[in-house]
Amino acid sequence: MGTAAALEKLVPVLLAFGAGVLLARRKTVPAEASKAFADYAFLFAVPCYLFGNIYTSDLGALFDWHAIGAYAAAAALAVLLIAFASGARGLRDPRDVALRVMAGVQVNTAYFAVPVFITFFGTAAPIFPVLLFQVCVLSLVVISIMELGRAGESSAGPAQRLSRAVVASLATPVVLACNAGIVLNLLSVHLPKAVLDGASFVGDSASPIALFALGLHLGGVGLDVRGTSREEMALIAFKCLAFPLLAWAVCGLLFGVRGEWLTYLVLIAAMPTPQNLFVFAQRYDVGVDLSASLVIKSSLVSLLLLPLWLQTVAG
Repeated sequence: MGTAAALEKLVPVLLAFGAGVLLARRKTVPAEASKAFADYAFLFAVPCYLFGNIYTSDLGALFDWHAIGAYAAAAALAVLLIAFASGARGLRDPRDVALRVMAGVQVNTAYFAVPVFITFFGTAAPIFPVLLFQVCVLSLVVISIMELGRAGESSAGPAQRLSRAVVASLATPVVLACNAGIVLNLLSVHLPKAVLDGASFVGDSASPIALFALGLHLGGVGLDVRGTSREEMALIAFKCLAFPLLAWAVCGLLFGVRGEWLTYLVLIAAMPTPQNLFVFAQRYDVGVDLSASLVIKSSLVSLLLLPLWLQTVAG
């Protein structure tokens, strides 16, 4: 796929995202409304989309364990690289390290990857296995470190705090929707067409609403490019450049993943830092300003680089 064709594919993404920025800057729609739009997308529309598509998918083709294992290996290597670099910079608090690992390795699936994949490929199905791996493995590791690092800050013991955090993570609507779709699919449970049509109708709104919410948020907070620190630039470069390259090398060269799955995995790795990085930073009171900046700036850099990644790996 050439650069022009890739850019054409991104037009709907840029339109929804740019409309949010413009309307927030002109104060036509208050930037504070981004939370309501984001909540609708994350808590309702995206779960509906994921549930309906997983339920009707061929799970054997969807969960290509060779490809997913290759991506997991690339992510594990990326975690080690960021942890080592953080330690070399003198960071000793495990929560600081965990936050930077999340910023450099986890990807924005619900708000960014899902709408982009729907635009590029007509489906976001390849994201589902990576989403589950990210939530059920990577996020749980980060949560565990964050919770155990809060020793003495709560009357509850470390085990109790960790248990509550794990349950809360696994009980998010996105994860529940994925797991429900998998279970009902495996059990061959028949669902009425009206239920699936309803999930499809709501799910179709997930992409534009999620991107519009992200644009509203950016339009409201603004963008301080000159104030970008060296650490921010390094983490953004790792997330948007180094991690996709690492995924391409590990998945393609080391594990021999080819064809569409290699394209999917590299593009997933090229997605920006997830918005819940900021949520975690606020919850655990660590790197709040850094997290907000990384989410916004990595989203813009990712938008600019996606056509190049698509042309490189799919061309």
